[in-house]
Amino acid sequence: MRLDLPRLDKVLILPVISGILLSLAFPLGDLYPLAWFGLVPMLLVMKKRPFASGFASGIAFFASTLYWLNIVMTTYGGMALLFSLLAYLFLVVYLAGYFGLATWLACRLQREFSVPSLVSLPVLWVAAEYLRGLLLTGFPWALLGYSQQNFAAAIQSADVTGVYGVSFLLVAVNCALAALLLSRHDKRTWAGVALVVLMTISHIGYGFFRLSEDLDRRSEQLKVSLVQGNIDQKQKWDAGYREANINKYVHLSEYAAQQSPQLIVWPEAATPFYLQENSQFSTLVKQLPEKTGAYFLIGSPAYEGTSAATVRYFNSAFLLGPDGAMIGRSDKIHLVPFGEYVPLASILFFIDKLVVGVGDFSAGSVSPLPVDGQSLGVLVCYEVIFPELARAYVAGGAGLLVNLTNDAWFGRSAAPYQHLAMARFRAIENRVWLARAANTGVSAVISPSGRIIASSPLFEDRVLTNRVGLGADKTFYTRFGDVFAWGCLLVSCLLGCGLLYRRFAS
Repeated sequence: MRLDLPRLDKVLILPVISGILLSLAFPLGDLYPLAWFGLVPMLLVMKKRPFASGFASGIAFFASTLYWLNIVMTTYGGMALLFSLLAYLFLVVYLAGYFGLATWLACRLQREFSVPSLVSLPVLWVAAEYLRGLLLTGFPWALLGYSQQNFAAAIQSADVTGVYGVSFLLVAVNCALAALLLSRHDKRTWAGVALVVLMTISHIGYGFFRLSEDLDRRSEQLKVSLVQGNIDQKQKWDAGYREANINKYVHLSEYAAQQSPQLIVWPEAATPFYLQENSQFSTLVKQLPEKTGAYFLIGSPAYEGTSAATVRYFNSAFLLGPDGAMIGRSDKIHLVPFGEYVPLASILFFIDKLVVGVGDFSAGSVSPLPVDGQSLGVLVCYEVIFPELARAYVAGGAGLLVNLTNDAWFGRSAAPYQHLAMARFRAIENRVWLARAANTGVSAVISPSGRIIASSPLFEDRVLTNRVGLGADKTFYTRFGDVFAWGCLLVSCLLGCGLLYRRFAS
């Protein structure tokens, strides 16, 4: 059961092509049809190099999809280029290992139990994606299903299976195409292909059926203004720019007030100071609700405790009422490792955080914020890529999801658009409206059908005002979560145990 460790040979050219094709299916390429056949080149040679073929494909995919990490680490994180490249390559290799593990297991199952990859690989692929979102704090960025963000009929099933059902279908279709090329004279191949065709028709048919319904209509609505301040990341925490930055947000909010919104939203860490304190700038901000007559949801750092030994810091969102009173605070739950905290800090004491902040952040808990009889579920920054958090807020009564983020870290790259694509799935999974305020873009309003109703360009001062519906449909996904992914993981574990038993019993 040894892995075929990667070595360069001509066989791996096709897997690399697969990785590149898959990456082009994601923003900015956004050529989503490529994902329906992009894995075929790798599948054609997978049996020759079971692990290496998947691993090489993963290297090509993640290296090209996550190139923007070097912008984050060098341009804004201040990390030396050499160390940035090393960290980037380490992450790419780690993530590519999930591809390699899935293909290796699929080949072993075919060899030991005659289970065709058409049957096993979709299950193993979803299990690997799900594990990737859990292990080592999780990094479920660029799951295969997200490539279909602009194929509306293909992604409506997310209200049942989450994004993982879309990934499953894409891998199954790729396997069916590869099987036709490799063994089209085998009757079992045609039986498998027929099953995949039926699955695809039912999947897309479900999407068209759901889209024929009025998914976006709600009896209650809220007029929301999203304020995009476009503050340069290098200036954001510079005290010399503090007054100018806050004045920009004040002026944009006063402009937004001309459209009579009920809620005005500022992005993540819009105030580079503690809004909870009674300082000159916090007083200026707290006067805005009374001037505009609107609720304000404002991203700001927060703290609890009175001494250095007891103080805890949070990446938070504060809700202010129209009278200026502070109604509540929601703290970020899923923190960015090596950005907002250092995992195993006692061991990795030599690693500096990438962000310029006030200290190690602590995790909060699910805390919906009340607005006129409804509740807001606040997802801070990349929390929106974790389906379980959005689901927890909606299950807890939130009738509107609000994503506060600062994508200035990404520069002019594909990352802001990749981030937005994942946010669309959170709206579909829970059939809830989602409003997204980003410091430099993309700010957007997303409907429960996953449509982008309004959006802003990158790196422009902008106020985005739109009505959003209040209230969420309690979908199968909202009620039961990732049971589909759990099922794939369970089946994968059972198959893996079967391989181990065969290995040690022989």
